[in-house]
Amino acid sequence: MWIKSGRNWLWLLLFGSLWGLVEVGGGEVLYRAGVPQASVFLTAWALFVLAAGRGTLNAPGSSSAMGAFAALYKLANAAPFYCHLLGIFFLGVVFDVFASWLLKPGRKAGWWRASLSGALTAYVGNALFAILMTFVAGYRYWVGDGLVKFSRHILVSGSYAAMAACLMVPLGFRVGESGGAVILKRPRTAMAGAAALTLGAWMLGRFLA
Repeated sequence: MWIKSGRNWLWLLLFGSLWGLVEVGGGEVLYRAGVPQASVFLTAWALFVLAAGRGTLNAPGSSSAMGAFAALYKLANAAPFYCHLLGIFFLGVVFDVFASWLLKPGRKAGWWRASLSGALTAYVGNALFAILMTFVAGYRYWVGDGLVKFSRHILVSGSYAAMAACLMVPLGFRVGESGGAVILKRPRTAMAGAAALTLGAWMLGRFLA
């Protein structure tokens, strides 16, 4: 099983760290600049990384692990908004469910399967986050206008994210598959590169914190 391999965990840590790095650094830039639908850009990047990781290690549970590592990265390098951390983890879990269904190992992952897994993840992930913020946490920003923010996050932001996913997930999966081929050919070099990139991502995260 993949879970018993330290090499696999290093790759998942790398992908989770790259996801978390953009959450910390890119998210700060987007929100401070007041970019409309900023969360869509973060979701698109997250889905690209999840797909690349899945292309590298296509196994149930791997995407959830990436989500956990991304949440841990953000917890270590940014203010602890726990609902946001849960949202990151939920996105990894949701992608895990749909990727395990549509992108099974041994089955050719056509463009439509990869796109569908990403689009479904975008809608369901946004819905879970909206439910968490509105009905569980009850943040004023979400409940102040009734269900307007709740609906827009699912139907508007979710639709933009789903459209982005139709491009980012197939692209990410292909990148991951290509990277997986390189890993098989040059495992030691690939592992050294993964370790260096992971360390670099965490050092940059501390700089951004």
